[in-house]
Amino acid sequence: MSEMTDKTLCEIRDGVAKGEFTAVEVATSFNAAVAEAGALNAFIVATPEAALDAAQKVDAARAAGQPLGKLAGVPIGMKDLFATRDVQTSAASKILAGFKPQYESTVSQKLWDAGAGLLGKLNLDQFAMGSSNESSAFGPVVSPWRRAGEDKALTPGGSSGGSSAAVAARLCPAATGTDTGGSIRQPAAFTGTTGIKPTYGRCSRWGIVAFASSLDQAGPMARNVADCAVMLEAMAGFDEKDATSLDLPVPEWAANLNADLRGKKVGIPKEYRLDGLNADVAKAWEQGIAWLKDAGAEVVDISLPHTQYALATYYIIAPAEASSNLARYDGVRYGLRELPDGANLQEMYAATRAAGFGDEVKRRILIGTYVLSAGYYDAYYTKAQKVRALIARDFEEAFKQVDVILTPTAPTSAYALGEKSNPIDMYLGDVFSVPPSLAGLPAMSVPAGLDAGGLPLGLQIVGRPFDEQGVLNAGLAIEQRAQFAAKPEKWW
Repeated sequence: MSEMTDKTLCEIRDGVAKGEFTAVEVATSFNAAVAEAGALNAFIVATPEAALDAAQKVDAARAAGQPLGKLAGVPIGMKDLFATRDVQTSAASKILAGFKPQYESTVSQKLWDAGAGLLGKLNLDQFAMGSSNESSAFGPVVSPWRRAGEDKALTPGGSSGGSSAAVAARLCPAATGTDTGGSIRQPAAFTGTTGIKPTYGRCSRWGIVAFASSLDQAGPMARNVADCAVMLEAMAGFDEKDATSLDLPVPEWAANLNADLRGKKVGIPKEYRLDGLNADVAKAWEQGIAWLKDAGAEVVDISLPHTQYALATYYIIAPAEASSNLARYDGVRYGLRELPDGANLQEMYAATRAAGFGDEVKRRILIGTYVLSAGYYDAYYTKAQKVRALIARDFEEAFKQVDVILTPTAPTSAYALGEKSNPIDMYLGDVFSVPPSLAGLPAMSVPAGLDAGGLPLGLQIVGRPFDEQGVLNAGLAIEQRAQFAAKPEKWW
């Protein structure tokens, strides 16, 4: 069984297509891995029957000589932010407990159409608000990794912590994530996996539980760059149901992967060289620069002068949009309803939201409501939107000189659950991932090696709008040189 679950997405797809093994054998192996891994708390809901049903259809199609989809026979994990028909979709919040949509998100439907099967719904930070997966109403996900010589439970990152842990622990060959300010890239870095946030609008947001609508973007998480490219092709595409969807053809990213970077320029932003930057992270960054030079790229020092304002800008805009989006959870139409004896409508709203939302969600709703209030709108929200435009312009100017930008993904490796009790400390962990999100740019994290404690570190590649190919190619160049083969030792 472990032999099957060690296979990558492309190995599974190609093996099923060639008849080396059946899709049912694959689904059975991964279903067993999921069932054994309760200690990780990566899945909120397991759906073994759905995985087997999809696998049987693929095997039947192959036997009948019918063409197979690009993900035929590949069982995947679905972040529990994507609406899945008749399967609980909770956003890891009590306020949506028991909600089973009667519709399918555009992205998940595209994956099923491509032949993928559903292993289950993956745990996350509640409403995708968090960087450690500790705000989930279903309890934190535990990373499959351990620091050398310790048995402390570590964070798998967030908000896509269930996705990153499941891929790293070989519970699924690939998973969906969403990224608002780093929620695909940071967990990928923490778990030695690969994840890409495409250009804003590349994947439809329809049917994904909204956090911050001008920032949220779906993307794949997998074991390597090629797997991410294949999965992103299946996920991406125009959707008339999403007003922000890009009406552009989906490129053949996987077929055009090329690690030869001769003639390309890589930017290194001086503002990312933070005082007191973790020594292992700094060393990995320097190694990444050397690898890209080895791939033929020219390295150029660049400046992104408004970087210092990115976190403050993000933590005004994202909570403001969350405050607006989460107003729909009122206990009237679906999900939790708390109705104290003799309560009027306002009291029912208040009781439902008090019981249904977790502390971090409440914190961000309060911040967002405050910055949108009449006396403070211009002082905070309007100013943040202006600074966001300046941050985007910084990248625009930089991309006149370079093709991609290389930075660390996160300022540290994974930390212990409960270690960061101060929300500000948690927010500072997004310092490298937030600026590309504010600018709507494609960005990915690839594993770069291990730190002194034996934990994974990631490097972030940021590209021009719509240039996922350039990002994937630079990621492939790093992947080929890093030769990252470490995986967590099984303890669960």
